[in-house]
Amino acid sequence: MTAGERDERADEHRARVVFLVRVPDERTGDFLRAYEAVRHLVADGVPGHLVDQVCRSSTDPEQWLITSEWRSLADFEAWERSPEHRDLVRPMRECFTDARSLRFHIHAQTPVPA
Repeated sequence: MTAGERDERADEHRARVVFLVRVPDERTGDFLRAYEAVRHLVADGVPGHLVDQVCRSSTDPEQWLITSEWRSLADFEAWERSPEHRDLVRPMRECFTDARSLRFHIHAQTPVPA
């Protein structure tokens, strides 16, 4: 298999994007309002977006996890490069004191509970 064939097959996999961020306590309200505004716009119209979640650490109230699932990593990357993306997420990013982003191809999943 050539590198190009591997890349093409990788794009066929759904993708999970993970952001691990720190939000100071005093910015929590601003962060959640900004997330709420972004998530509905993304869910209602960004091609390839499937689902997202925002989670707060049970042991560190300033540690947050944002995850999103995409039809493909290429769909996420197209959205991330768009000027609309930068404008929409700016208010949320202004709340971060630290951020880390990870991208994964989903290779297996347990069945969704009925």
